[in-house]
Amino acid sequence: MSSKQKILLSLSILIIFSLLLFIIFGDNGLVDLDLLERERDGLIEKNDRITMNNLSLYREIDRLEHDSRYIEDVVRRELGLIAEDEVIFKLKSGHKVKK
Repeated sequence: MSSKQKILLSLSILIIFSLLLFIIFGDNGLVDLDLLERERDGLIEKNDRITMNNLSLYREIDRLEHDSRYIEDVVRRELGLIAEDEVIFKLKSGHKVKK
């Protein structure tokens, strides 16, 4: 192999190696592709969580519009209201209620 051929071979290998590095690490290279795929997967998971939360909220809205028992439960739980025929017993801490 002549000296000129060795130089051309070395130059060719250097160019191929440079292109390989550019494909892997350059703009829009494999590293960027991997980061974008991870970001996409995270956004898909976040979107799924938001969708599930929306469905839950839609169900709750429907129950608040149509289910009087659920409305009563929410009022009792959040506002602490009781019905006319109910009595609240407040116990001092440390006392146990026997059943």
